[in-house]
Amino acid sequence: MKRCDCIRKLLSVAAAILISLSMTAQKGWYRDKTDPMPVVNPDKTVTFRYYAPGADTVQVNGDFLSEKERPALMKNNGNGLWEFTTSAPVQPEIYTYSYIVDNQKVLDPLNMFVWRNISDLYNIFIIPGERTENYQIKDVPHGTVSAVWYNSPSLQMNRRMVVYTPAGYEKGRGKYPVLYLLHGMGGDETAWLDFGRAAQILDNLIAQGKAEPMIVVMPNGNPSQEAAPLENSNGYNLPLFYLPKTMDGTFEESFKDIVSYVDRTYRTVRKKSGRAIAGLSMGGFHSLYISANYPELFGAVGLFSPAVSVQEESKDNNIYRDIDLKWKAQMEKNPPLYWIGIGNEDPLYQDVASLRKKFDLCKYPYTYLESEGSHVWTCWRIYLEEFSQLLFK
Repeated sequence: MKRCDCIRKLLSVAAAILISLSMTAQKGWYRDKTDPMPVVNPDKTVTFRYYAPGADTVQVNGDFLSEKERPALMKNNGNGLWEFTTSAPVQPEIYTYSYIVDNQKVLDPLNMFVWRNISDLYNIFIIPGERTENYQIKDVPHGTVSAVWYNSPSLQMNRRMVVYTPAGYEKGRGKYPVLYLLHGMGGDETAWLDFGRAAQILDNLIAQGKAEPMIVVMPNGNPSQEAAPLENSNGYNLPLFYLPKTMDGTFEESFKDIVSYVDRTYRTVRKKSGRAIAGLSMGGFHSLYISANYPELFGAVGLFSPAVSVQEESKDNNIYRDIDLKWKAQMEKNPPLYWIGIGNEDPLYQDVASLRKKFDLCKYPYTYLESEGSHVWTCWRIYLEEFSQLLFK
């Protein structure tokens, strides 16, 4: 054997040993017990463990903690194993978390369940219970989820969106109502499918008879973008929170392109009573102004923790001009089902309170839900579940 081949082989063996030792160090202390990580205890408290013998500090951060508790300091048991158990039971939901090791964010190496939120990654865990039942895959008829491309003449580009068709659509001939479901700033057409569990929620609610069979259209709300990262022609561009033209009226002006494509391509109920629009944060902003500018299109509007305020540089755009008169016209004749939800710790709470005050003074009818929580998916999944049960009755 040549000297260089021998050295190469020894290096490969050494690397394999180091990887094996690293994995053993991380998993030997609990994975052999078949415990998942994190551990949901019988009393619904949650225990987190992270092995970092050389670290000075380890913290755990996530939306299972209140704003005041984040991040939580973990304790070293003396053998390099850092632990933290929540002080109170954690309510049933899907939660995200990550660790901070000496001020550096890291993922849990022994939890394979990871979600991408804009340009960041998080581990997830589920607390079982009544609230999370409809987020699970059940033995019920399942709808079909498709990623489809459409041409937008207004934006002069082909764009991608995700479409959910309910169980039985492909084999039937009937027409279906449509919910247009919009994501928040920095998100894309995959957000409601991945984080929002939209397909699972609709499958289960429809199977239970709590929601009408409907088509759900999840477009990309970033008008400068064709599609989600790695699904567009820009390749490996880093996903960004702030993208051009997101809240300047461009998306609202182009929205009829989406409706036209959907009505041409799918068997839809092509009238106001057969369409609804809803969205979270930026998507709530879009839903607010799209529905006011095109009141003939939507018989139901859902605002989930919506942004309300228009950017100063965009106030002269026709979409946002004379909005009070547009709301008046929207509400006076055949008013839509109007639904507003927000968390009691949401940074947009006061903006939504001001919008509600204006609606109250004008005696505009709306349904309001105030939940526990901040500007997070733990709220928005609840809002989708509640809102979708009211549609197309």
